[in-house]
Formats: sequence, structure tokens, C-alpha cells
Amino acid sequence: MQLTAPATPRTQPRTRDADGMAVASFILGLLGLLVLNLFLGPISIALAAVALWRGTTRKGRAYLGLFLGVADLAVLGIAMAVSNTISWSL
Repeated sequence: MQLTAPATPRTQPRTRDADGMAVASFILGLLGLLVLNLFLGPISIALAAVALWRGTTRKGRAYLGLFLGVADLAVLGIAMAVSNTISWSL
């Protein structure tokens, strides 16, 4: 007779964490378009990448967070090029 542990879904907390990361990535990427692009852009990209790697069910939000994180850095680069400074302000 073989004894096995009952089958429990171990992916539930991991997927839920990944879903939270996808949403956080989207929100931080969106916020980063206005303030702190240098910090929020890379954080948004990292959170989106980890959420996608962990298999989030909110892939759309993760991809939007990834896109917005890249857009944050692009906006920063364009604003710095236009103003000929290391930083920019509204």
C-alpha cells in the first residue's frame, strides 16, 4: 500500500502573488509616466517580467506594465534630450 499526501494546489498562492505583481507593474508604470520615471520604470519592468515568469493570469496587465516601464524610460530619455540636462521637470 502506497501512502501519498493529498493533492493540494500549490500554485494558488504563487499565481495570486504573480497577479498582484502584474497589477503593481501596471500601476507603477502608469504613475512613472508623470513622476520618478528613473525609479518606477525599471521597477515596473522587473515586476512585469517576474509576473510573466511566474505565470500570472493577468497577462494583459503584465504586458501593459512592461510597455509602460519601457515608455517611462523613453519619456525620460526624450525629455532629457530636449532640455539638454540630466533631469527634467514639468
